[in-house]
Amino acid sequence: MTTGPALFVRYAFAPNRLGYCGPADAGALLEYGALGRADGGFRALAKQFEGAWPQLRLIAAATGTADPLDREVVEAYWIGNRLLDRAGDARGGLPHHSFQVFCLYPWADLLGDERRRAQALRVLDQCRIRWGRVIADTADQVVVESRPLVWDGTQLALGPPQQETAIRGFDGVRLIERLDPGDWVSLHWEWVCDRLTPDQLVALRHYSAHHLGLVNERLTQRRGGLAGMSGPRIP
Repeated sequence: MTTGPALFVRYAFAPNRLGYCGPADAGALLEYGALGRADGGFRALAKQFEGAWPQLRLIAAATGTADPLDREVVEAYWIGNRLLDRAGDARGGLPHHSFQVFCLYPWADLLGDERRRAQALRVLDQCRIRWGRVIADTADQVVVESRPLVWDGTQLALGPPQQETAIRGFDGVRLIERLDPGDWVSLHWEWVCDRLTPDQLVALRHYSAHHLGLVNERLTQRRGGLAGMSGPRIP
């Protein structure tokens, strides 16, 4: 079974390589993931993920788990599992990556800005952990069918399935084995993170939908508040 640190790298590497979060040395992170080992150096790298690391610590503390890099804790944050039900907050948010993306980052609030909408929607879609069904695996690239986020002017939702090409390896390093057509995988930015079990697929869909509902509720309330500020209508 994949260790907690190795699983962390599979999900964290893509935004780190793009320079969005984590340490400056993405190559070192990838090397740790390929070797599947963890030491003080790896832990120092993981702590530089300012979004993920506090959430891992929160899950570990709430569930009595000694190590934030325990495999089940890491899985809870990126994919979702039973640990999250013991680590929620009064607002309904859970320490899941979809909560970070939809409810804490500013991108959802930019969807009402016509000039920034396209970029905001792309970031929301690519930054969340997505799921897709493999169509073909061609060594370093994988063709998958997934459902992108769409915005109808009032709500975020999952659109119709469409094909996209994602990366399975980088600089000759592949963190997961060859995939077969029909496999379900998780995706982060343009990167294939892992093959999903049926239970993991259900969990990822469930927790993503939960936080999608929260952000849509917030956006609805925000529109109502802005409408209330417009003043009375003149007959």
